[in-house]
Amino acid sequence: MSTTEEDVNPYELLGISIEASEQEIRTAYRQRSLKVHPDRNRGNPDAARKFHELHQAQELLLDPLRRMALDAKLRMKEARKARFAQYDAKRKNLVEELEERERAFKKARTDSEAQKRERWRENERIMDEGRRLREERERELLRREQEREELERKANAATSDLEPPTLGMFFDTGYKIANVLTSTHSGALDTTVRVKYTLSARPELTSAASIGALLSPFGPIDDSSIVLSLKPAPPKKPKRGTALVPFKQIVGAFAAVCASGRAQNGLAGVEVDWAEGKEPELIAWLKKMGKLGANAHGARAQSSSDSKPVATAAQQTPLSADHNTAGPKSQPSSSDAFASFPATFPDLESTPQAPTAMTEVPGLDFESLTLLRMRQAERERLEREIREREAQEG
Repeated sequence: MSTTEEDVNPYELLGISIEASEQEIRTAYRQRSLKVHPDRNRGNPDAARKFHELHQAQELLLDPLRRMALDAKLRMKEARKARFAQYDAKRKNLVEELEERERAFKKARTDSEAQKRERWRENERIMDEGRRLREERERELLRREQEREELERKANAATSDLEPPTLGMFFDTGYKIANVLTSTHSGALDTTVRVKYTLSARPELTSAASIGALLSPFGPIDDSSIVLSLKPAPPKKPKRGTALVPFKQIVGAFAAVCASGRAQNGLAGVEVDWAEGKEPELIAWLKKMGKLGANAHGARAQSSSDSKPVATAAQQTPLSADHNTAGPKSQPSSSDAFASFPATFPDLESTPQAPTAMTEVPGLDFESLTLLRMRQAERERLEREIREREAQEG
C-alpha cells in the first residue's frame, strides 16, 4: 500500500530492525496483532485500522522484491538525511524551500484532481436530474395528451349521434336492382323495399305490374326495376311471392314500410320491409333527432284489425310535390292517405320549401335541410379534390 510504503515505516510499525529475518517478522506481527486485535479491543474504534496496518506491513516485508525496494528507499532516505546534516544553514534553507515547493505542488495537483472528480460527480448528478425532469415532463405531456384524446373521444361519441349520415345516390329511372345488389356502396338500397306475401291471401299479385300497382299509392315506383320471385316457380302452382320494389324517393319506401300489413291501406296479408333488413341511416337519424312524428314510431306494430279510424285527406299534408306529377301512376284518393307517415318528411330531391304553419307534426325545417345539403356538398367537394390530387400524383 502506498500509505504504508510512504508514510509509515513497516520496520518501526513491527518494532524490528532492517536486518530482521522472516521468522522475526512473523513473531513480531503475532505479538503486536494480538494486542490490537478488534475482538480484544471492542471499545477501541482504531483497533481495526491498527490491525490492518500490521497485516499490510507483514505482507510487504515477507515479499522479497517489495522489501528490496523498501530497503533501497529507506537507505536513500537515510543518505539524504546524512547529506542534509552536513549542509550549512544557507544550503539547508534552500533544500527545505525546494521540498516545501514540491510538497505544495503535489498538494495542488491532488486538490486539482479532487476538484475534477467532484465536478465530474456534480455533472453526473445534474445530468441525472435533467433526465429525470425530462422523463417527468414527457410523462406529463403523455398524460395530458391521453386526457385530451379521451375528452375528444367522449365529445365525438356525444355528437356522433347528432351527425347526419352521408346521403347516398338513391334509385332513379332506369337503375336496375341487379346492379345495386353487386354494389358495396352504403345506402344503395335505401329506397327499395322487400314485399312478401302468400298467393292464397293475395292471388292477384302474380306479376311485377300488379306489385307496382299495389304500392304506387305510396309514391313513384321504378316499374322497370321491380324483381318478382314466385316459389315454387311456374309451371308449378306458386304458393308465395317475394318482390324487390324500388321507389324513386325514400319517402315512398318509408310510407310503404309503415303501412305493412294494414288492411285499410290495401296491404292486408302483405309484409313490407326494407330490402337490406334494416331501416336506412337517414330514417334512423331523423327519428333520433325527433324530425319524424311520434305517429311514425311503431306504426308497423298495428294490426290490420286496428279499430282506430284512419285520418282523412283533409287532415293530411301531401307526402311530396312529386306525387302530383308521377306520370301515369294512379294518385291516392282521400281514403288512401296514411296517418302513420309524417306529413313533414323532407323531399331531398326537390327544392327545399320554407315550413308553413299548416304543418302539425314537427319535421325537418328549411334551415336544417339547407345545412344538411351544405354538409353533403362539402363532402363531395373534398372527395373530388382528393381524387384529383391522387390522379395528379399518380
